[in-house]
Amino acid sequence: MKITIRKAGCSDLEELMQWREVVLREVFSIPAGERIEELLAANRTYYQAALEKGKHIACFACAGEKTVGCGGVCLYQEMPSPDNPSGQCGYLMNIFTLPDLRQQGIGKEIVQWLVREAKRQGAEKIYLEASEQAYSLYRELGFQDMKGYLKYSEIRSGQGERI
Repeated sequence: MKITIRKAGCSDLEELMQWREVVLREVFSIPAGERIEELLAANRTYYQAALEKGKHIACFACAGEKTVGCGGVCLYQEMPSPDNPSGQCGYLMNIFTLPDLRQQGIGKEIVQWLVREAKRQGAEKIYLEASEQAYSLYRELGFQDMKGYLKYSEIRSGQGERI
């Protein structure tokens, strides 16, 4: 199957939003009937601002005229460090291939395209969160485990207070 990657822009907002809803529902196991309008509105606001400012690069994977996958990379600045002297970062997200077309190299094409674009924009540190299904793909493409990272989650102290 011949895959082409097409950069998405502000004019593709409706298609981006359709794909984003599909991704959100699958990744977070949100049932089809559950309303997520507020979440989608927040995603629309994100896309509008980030695409316009060049802080997000989105793409579609196409087989002929049919869109079969999508992906994006959020570009941002962090404090420079020895492992990232420029401080430029890329966070890959929304990597998705239609379920019946998985394991055919589409996700790989999307990730490789996004990494090239992020690097072209100066990102020296590129990372992502991986599903179990895609973990081996990311490892094959050169991604390594990031040791020492934790994610904050609201918890309560022994007295029931939020910290």
